[in-house]
Amino acid sequence: MPSDSLTALQQRLQHAFSDPLLLERAVTHRSFSSEHNERLEFLGDSVLNLAVSTLLFTRLRTLPEGELSRIRAHLVRQESLHPIAARLQLPEVLRLGEGEAKSGGKQRPSILADALEAVIGAVYLDAGYEAAQALVHRLFEGVELSARLQADSKDAKTALQEWLQGRRLKLPGYRVAEITGAAHNQVFHMECEVAEKGLRARGTGASRRAAEQEAASAMLAQLKALKA
Repeated sequence: MPSDSLTALQQRLQHAFSDPLLLERAVTHRSFSSEHNERLEFLGDSVLNLAVSTLLFTRLRTLPEGELSRIRAHLVRQESLHPIAARLQLPEVLRLGEGEAKSGGKQRPSILADALEAVIGAVYLDAGYEAAQALVHRLFEGVELSARLQADSKDAKTALQEWLQGRRLKLPGYRVAEITGAAHNQVFHMECEVAEKGLRARGTGASRRAAEQEAASAMLAQLKALKA
């Protein structure tokens, strides 16, 4: 990778690496090399969770453990990390195999979220926890942390389940409607059904879970529109 690309990324991270090879590995996908970022991702995931936990513990002093856990899960999920990775311009520096690159891997949320966690892991190895925690706090500077996140932090499946239970309706059913794409780049098409209302909604995603969440979100929107 050109050294100027790594230098620019370090400037965006506001961290100068003592060992730039750590950063290079952090942005290397397994499709590119056997020296890839998955072990750094594993480490960075733990560092990220601890740093976000500390941030929430400090900033949201009145919330109980359950609500803090829910908000943390919202903040560290793929959907929240993906836009942060995009702001860091990680797509421009990711190293992907030819096939993965041609299939749009540089814009895939899962790959970008994983790379962001790997970068956090790399900073931790390079300079210790305080440096990694400072990076995480910088990354979340633009994210509003307030009690209002309690509602926002519920995932769509949980929100749908609570909506139905509150009206004494049966829980929704989910099924795989279709799986498309190549083996290394599958797209799941899930269907969510609320039989008592005669409603079905579909969602798509790179994983079954992501597609279920999208289907649940679409179903909840249908139900709320009917009520209106």
